[in-house]
Formats: sequence, structure tokens, C-alpha cells
Amino acid sequence: MQVIPVLDLLDGHAVRAVRGERSRYRPIQSSLCATSEPLDVARALLAATGSTTLYIADLGAILERGAHVAALAALSGTLGSSVTIWLDAGFTDFASMKALFESIADVARSSDCAAFVPVFGTETLRDPRAIASAQAAGFEPVLSLDYRHGRSLGLLSHDDSGWWPSRVIVMSLDRVGAFDGPDLGLFAAVLSLAQGRSLIGAGGIRHSHDLQLAARSGASAWLVASAIHDLAICR
Repeated sequence: MQVIPVLDLLDGHAVRAVRGERSRYRPIQSSLCATSEPLDVARALLAATGSTTLYIADLGAILERGAHVAALAALSGTLGSSVTIWLDAGFTDFASMKALFESIADVARSSDCAAFVPVFGTETLRDPRAIASAQAAGFEPVLSLDYRHGRSLGLLSHDDSGWWPSRVIVMSLDRVGAFDGPDLGLFAAVLSLAQGRSLIGAGGIRHSHDLQLAARSGASAWLVASAIHDLAICR
């Protein structure tokens, strides 16, 4: 099972998530590096995990306070084409995704940039046709099924898997940064609907034993942040 490191962006800093309660997020204090500067944190996360995929949640965009266009362009240009960035920026539809991607590309203007993969989270997504539109435009979108305390978030049905893409995240927001362990019951329930799709878990990983349990659950990958920063899991 792959570990995908997570970088949460808010007010120009990499921040530490706390149960998905974004008012409590503060600039990261990490054992990996001495700064909350996004590029330094991104490099440290990738080095610590050996991953070539970085998940970024642009909380400024999700909270409708403005996307981190310049920071995302800098990350893409500096990390380079060997890295893929999965970006959740609170997309409501395909048009909002396309507009942000074009804005980032205009600022980056580099031939050796990290590729962006759009993550459509049900917390904000309003038009499920965005998935098909992104696929038709040459992207490989990821769907994030967002939950809090086991309850689905957003207006779209989580029980009809017909519109799901090939990769789906099971996002337990209340487990993020909570040190409560992964919600494997929820993951199993979604897996029963997945019909062979690749499922990625998110939230709750505390240590290597949790990773072992997550791997046995059928997850192809798990999104992790706090346990990496706290050196609770090793490469």
C-alpha cells in the first residue's frame, strides 16, 4: 500500500489539520523541518516517504478565501515533472477546476512542472458531470467521498457508484489529525460499493500498525500527514 503525504495550505503556510476543524489549523510544527514554508514542507514530506505523489488541500480555496495560485505554481515548478500533485481546491464543477489549473499554469510557465491531478471532493462538488468532463479533457480525476463522523458531506449521493472515476478517496475528516485510528468500518462500507475501483483511505493513521491494518483493508493507498511529521511512521 502506498503512503501519499498530505500538505494543507492556509494563509500561505503549511498547516496541521485537527479533526477537519479548520478554524483550529495552525502553521505546522514538524520534526521534519523547521519551517511552515510550503515548499520546504513539501520537499520534507516527499523525502520522508519516498513518494512521487503529493496531495495538497488548498484550504484557502475550499474556504472561499482565495486559492494559493502563486504557491501552487512555485511548488509545481520547483518539485518538477517527477512529482504528481493531487489538488483539492474546493472545486464545485469542471469550470472552476479548469480556471484554477489555467491560472496556475500561467504563473508557473515552466516546461518541467509537476503535473496536477484534480481531486473533486463531495463536500464542495455540485455537478457530478465534472468527473466526465475532466476525463474528456485529458485529466485523470480523483473523487473524494467526504465524511464526518460517518455521515456523508455534500449534496451528491455517495451510494451510487455509477459516476465514480477509477480512483476514489474515502475521506474521514473527523479522523484527520485526531490520532483516533483509521475508520476501517467506513472504508469497508465504501469498498463494497466500489466495483473494482482503486480506493484510497484518508485520516487516522497514527503509526506503522495502523498502516498494516489499512493495507489489509484493501486500500491501494492512504493519505497521511501528522504521523509523518511526528516521525511515527518510517519509510
